[in-house]
Amino acid sequence: MKIPLLFSITAAAMVVPAGTLPAQEVGTNSYSLFQLTTDMGQLTPSERQMIPHLIQAAELMDEIFWMQTYSGSREELLDGASSEAERAYLDINYGPWDRLSGNVSFMDGIGEKPAGANFYPSDMTREEFEAAAADNPELASLYTFVRRGGDGSLQAVPYREQFAEQVAAASEHIRVAAELAEDPGLRNYLELRAEALLTDDYQPSDLAWMQMKNNRIDFVVGPIETYEDQLFGYKASYEAYVLIKDVEWSRRLARYAELLPGLQRALPVPDEYKQETPGRDSELNAYEVIYYAGEANSGSKTIAINLPNDEEVQLLQGTRRLQLKNAMRAKFDLILEPIAGLLIAEDQRQHITFDAFFANTMFHEVAHGLGIKNTINGNGTVRQALQNHASALEEGKADVLGLFMITQLYERGEIEQGSLRDNYVTFLASIFRSVRFGASSAHGRANMIRFNFFQDFGAFTRDDATGTYRVDFDRFAEAVNELSRRILTLQGNGDYDGVARLVEELGVIRPGLQTDLDRLRSQGIPVDIVFEQGMSVLEPAS
Repeated sequence: MKIPLLFSITAAAMVVPAGTLPAQEVGTNSYSLFQLTTDMGQLTPSERQMIPHLIQAAELMDEIFWMQTYSGSREELLDGASSEAERAYLDINYGPWDRLSGNVSFMDGIGEKPAGANFYPSDMTREEFEAAAADNPELASLYTFVRRGGDGSLQAVPYREQFAEQVAAASEHIRVAAELAEDPGLRNYLELRAEALLTDDYQPSDLAWMQMKNNRIDFVVGPIETYEDQLFGYKASYEAYVLIKDVEWSRRLARYAELLPGLQRALPVPDEYKQETPGRDSELNAYEVIYYAGEANSGSKTIAINLPNDEEVQLLQGTRRLQLKNAMRAKFDLILEPIAGLLIAEDQRQHITFDAFFANTMFHEVAHGLGIKNTINGNGTVRQALQNHASALEEGKADVLGLFMITQLYERGEIEQGSLRDNYVTFLASIFRSVRFGASSAHGRANMIRFNFFQDFGAFTRDDATGTYRVDFDRFAEAVNELSRRILTLQGNGDYDGVARLVEELGVIRPGLQTDLDRLRSQGIPVDIVFEQGMSVLEPAS
């Protein structure tokens, strides 16, 4: 079956001029404001009644994430803001550190952000934790806060206890939404997820989430990603997305998930690094997102999701890839196209297309399911072996393997429309977009590594006279294969020291690139988007 890329979507966006949100004296990054909405008329009356409860549960994830990332009082911090612009910037960053500028503080009297955020005691050392965790593995659990007991020792406090008030209230809202759910699969998932918030046992609801097929509304909620824990990468942050499925788009995309086993076999590494078989129940769906909360809403905004993260669930059932097409379109129109107009060679700008941007983003998420989840030498899972470097390397893997997959599909004739050159040039322009997320972001570090690797490999060149970049298509394809091989080998070996060297050598913004990023800022091109969202947007007063 040939798979056409037929993408045509619209998005309404209200752009706030650079420097207005926030004021330049607050932070160096500007944002465009984008309204998250959808046609509520497509939902049944019961589905419309579900939405407020899901949003209220999501708002509680916001409360928890603030406590996970900032040790002080949120209210006191906001009340201490020197201006409305600074207050807005605190909300965007969930604290006083600029997430898109290496987590530098933008408020007086605030020190460096702890690498472990608020998951661990501020006076704890890595050595102390590792020694204690050897005797008490719960300290390294995804779902525990680490605090000092009365005797000064490190103790693991389950999330269900640390955030008891918030998870109880969120669970109740989700149960009410479950009672309103007309789809049995969605109802079952919501009931199990409501229970999971109270028990910290998320695998049953993850499995139920993978098994539901006919739901129009989707709700991602709970402690999920570990990006915020930059000390060990162990602790999961709370977040939420409220989503409406685009049924027609999702039907078009379904074929791609069926190709995963064959693409796994084609990876450019020895067999031992691709011995795992991706779950055959993986899904690929398109959504309009109508609410972000918690970790998902902090700093740079996610435009696609690949879940669950549980390696056992992935091997059993695969993952679901969610393409957030309205947010994706906003970033393309408001950010990527202006960047390309400044930094891509004029005769290659024709290859900057939304179809390619959508496909590159989509296959990034698909690629999370490829490769290897468990080391080949008994060092546990890749996430356990690589610790604080696991997230950045996994994001780098997904980016480059996504492009590897697209190349394979073009070569096999599975994609007939468009041009592979579109994907390559759009990919290069996208690096400029997301490298601006800075060193504090796993995605930002992954982009720096890839940019520097590709540049050193000769995959693109820079014309100093025009300040623009040009893709060398043959070398670009070779660089994709070589970086794929290197990352998959590091993951399979669980080579923490090797990854650390890679990050140290290539996970930096070199002076030449910084000059070009400064040009983007001087032209007022926003770094990212923030959202106008909630029931007042979805159902404005008549």
